[in-house]
Amino acid sequence: MEMNDEKVMLVATFNPKVKIYIFFVVLWFLIVSVAGLIIVPFWIFGLGQWLSKKYFATLKCQLSNKNLKFNKGLIIHIEKTIPLDNIQDLSFVGGPILRWFGLTLIKVETAGGGGQSHNSNMMSMIGIMDAEMFKNKILEQREIVKNKSNHSSHQIDNPLQHNLLQEIKNELVSIKNIMSQQAS
Repeated sequence: MEMNDEKVMLVATFNPKVKIYIFFVVLWFLIVSVAGLIIVPFWIFGLGQWLSKKYFATLKCQLSNKNLKFNKGLIIHIEKTIPLDNIQDLSFVGGPILRWFGLTLIKVETAGGGGQSHNSNMMSMIGIMDAEMFKNKILEQREIVKNKSNHSSHQIDNPLQHNLLQEIKNELVSIKNIMSQQAS
């Protein structure tokens, strides 16, 4: 089986309001933390806009015929590739703050993950434009991948099953011949 037959089907675009959302979320955490109060003026007067813009530039998400790939992060860069047949659930999260910014968070829950925590089986994508359409495309492609997988596994088993049935048939014919010879 070829590994290079992966084709990008859809590339997500992100809402520029993500930059404003990131700016205010970080500002909130700086204000409520004692140590962060020192950074607040720097955050408000340039650092926040610059880092929010840089973070926004790292957001990338694409749907291929086999995988969902997502990149984000400045200090800690996260790059995830999830095989579509491992996706268990896609859900929207939209609290009052996200709705106020006009943003949607898509949570992707996967099978396995191999980690101790529930978060190792989750991926969150914030601010995808036309999130409902993107979610539906992921689900459609996941079904195509699962159907191909099920179909190909049946094709692999068929020659083995055919050979086994042929051997059983040959044995039965052999037994029948022996029985008919003994009867005569």
